[in-house]
Amino acid sequence: MPDFITTDQGRRIAFARTDGKQPGVVFLGGFASDMTGTKATHLEAWARARSRAFLRFDYSGHGQSSGDFTDGCIGDWAEDAMAAIRALTRGPQVLVGSSMGGWIALLVARAMPAHVAGLVGIAAAPDFTEDDMWAGFDAAQRADLAEKGRVELPSDYSDAPYVITRRLIEDGRKRLVLRDPLRLACPVRFLQGSADADVDMSVALRLFDHAEGDDIRLTLVRGADHRFSSPGCLALIGAAIEDVSGARKDKP
Repeated sequence: MPDFITTDQGRRIAFARTDGKQPGVVFLGGFASDMTGTKATHLEAWARARSRAFLRFDYSGHGQSSGDFTDGCIGDWAEDAMAAIRALTRGPQVLVGSSMGGWIALLVARAMPAHVAGLVGIAAAPDFTEDDMWAGFDAAQRADLAEKGRVELPSDYSDAPYVITRRLIEDGRKRLVLRDPLRLACPVRFLQGSADADVDMSVALRLFDHAEGDDIRLTLVRGADHRFSSPGCLALIGAAIEDVSGARKDKP
């Protein structure tokens, strides 16, 4: 059973935490995913084997946390992440953000840089509500969003469709990170698969070109899909965590 914290906004967030050495690792999941996924549980075991502190959690409306998914938005989920990091970790952490979690990790790094020792983005999807969803809507879908406040999109990961709300789109426009300068003071490693059908390689290249920092690297993996969960991909994630942890320690 998970433990829970309550945010200042009254949202009840489910989490699982392992104590250990610092810097700890915080996993930030993707859109409509939860903390029981392959990458989250693999990294928990990876961290435990190395006596590293580790935190995974469910955003509000996800998994075992309170709230309905369709009531949430990027701003809410970023607040949840920041609340969990402040309440449940000690010292700067390595953020590992998958897909939407990559966007959340960038928002956390921008808002509270002192809490971030390093950042690993896995198929990071910054600004996807605007550049993928809204940009891909046809006239009828945009009309439904305006009139009904929601539109349904098919999901490759579930029989149920994704319900995209007007609030999600409008709030996302307030959280964009690719329009203004994005300075990242910590070591950063972006990982991206060439066979990713959800986040195109062009997104990774745009983010890599846009972000500013002294230690930012992008690794492209031929044939890797959006899940990025093969044994080789999972090993790359672990190596990236070690890399940014070591880079931080090497700084004077």
